[in-house]
Amino acid sequence: MEATSVKILFFDIGGVLLTNGWGHESRKEAAKKFGLDYAEVSDLHTFIFNVYETGSISLDEYLDTVVFNHPRDFAREDFKEFMFRQSKELPDMLKWLKEWKKNNCGFRIIAINNEGKELNDYRVKKFKLHECFDAFVSSCEVKLRKPDPAIFNLAMGIALAQPSQCVYFDDRPMFANAAQKMGIRAFHHTDFESTKKILEELKKENQPKLK
Repeated sequence: MEATSVKILFFDIGGVLLTNGWGHESRKEAAKKFGLDYAEVSDLHTFIFNVYETGSISLDEYLDTVVFNHPRDFAREDFKEFMFRQSKELPDMLKWLKEWKKNNCGFRIIAINNEGKELNDYRVKKFKLHECFDAFVSSCEVKLRKPDPAIFNLAMGIALAQPSQCVYFDDRPMFANAAQKMGIRAFHHTDFESTKKILEELKKENQPKLK
């Protein structure tokens, strides 16, 4: 195979394989369940969440700012348990990708995701993401967040791969575009069937050509 053949698949996690770890719908549901002022929670979340996702503060410190800045009539652990329960496996994609990798898909698969450490650790363990990924370039560990070009450069450095050897999937067009600007072939993930089709085509493209 040529040196420019694809050898690395980069994947986002939330919105592709799992639900988002702590998205706006989950925060709305939390406000309703725990009797919070959603507008206040939303404003404070916007202010501090990037700091949490880059690993500069813990989940407890995030919650000190966003939720437990007032006396509450519920326990911190109950709220954290609610947060963790928001993570669910999306239909088909993760199960299929694990099997595809197990059956010698021919690629290394690496996650590039924005996530706070406690949520990230929980999701990796709960959904056995090590069965799918060879490595995790997670914002909480590398202190960088998408769409910062540096996180894509770091991921390629870890993989020892050139942009032309990489393909990236993300459910957010902005992040797919950020990868594209780095020279990575990037796809906006919209559903299981279309991404599965792309992956199968990539596998065929990567097969050695008979002479």
